[in-house]
Amino acid sequence: MARPRPLPIDPLAEAKRQWLAHGWTDAAEGMAVVTSVMRAQQLLLARVDAALKPFQVTFARYEVLRLLAFSRTGTLPLSSVVARLQVHATSVTSTAERLVRDGLVRRDPHPHDGRAALLTLTDSGRDLVERATAALNTEVFSSPGLDADDAASLVGIVARLRKNAGDFTDPRPLPDPL
Repeated sequence: MARPRPLPIDPLAEAKRQWLAHGWTDAAEGMAVVTSVMRAQQLLLARVDAALKPFQVTFARYEVLRLLAFSRTGTLPLSSVVARLQVHATSVTSTAERLVRDGLVRRDPHPHDGRAALLTLTDSGRDLVERATAALNTEVFSSPGLDADDAASLVGIVARLRKNAGDFTDPRPLPDPL
């Protein structure tokens, strides 16, 4: 994948300048935050997509496979996948259908809830997710484009943004051991 040549100016900085010039000073910093995060997401997703392309799997499908592989038995209720990935149930259902079609996941009835379904990782799904994870680790995650200190700072800043938006709460403190 050929990288485009860098632009002579930062279009997001220019957008902020325009916001300020139009008198939208109270919104300029927020606009810069939102557009910067969205552009960074586009850049990172392009790298992820390139790393996953040889496996013919999208990042959404990879996330479901990886989540199942992390579980003790390779099986999770569909509702747990929805909750842990923090996406709409329709998206997970559609993703799961593609994974089932490709033989990477099985969809089984829940043994105690007739309305629910279980997703189970197949051997071929486990093989694919392990190979895809190795590629992502090598091509993207080990070098995300920031040094370790900046990466840790960014993760902390984004975590605060997510927490303030109600994405998660801090865990309750554990009791002292006896």
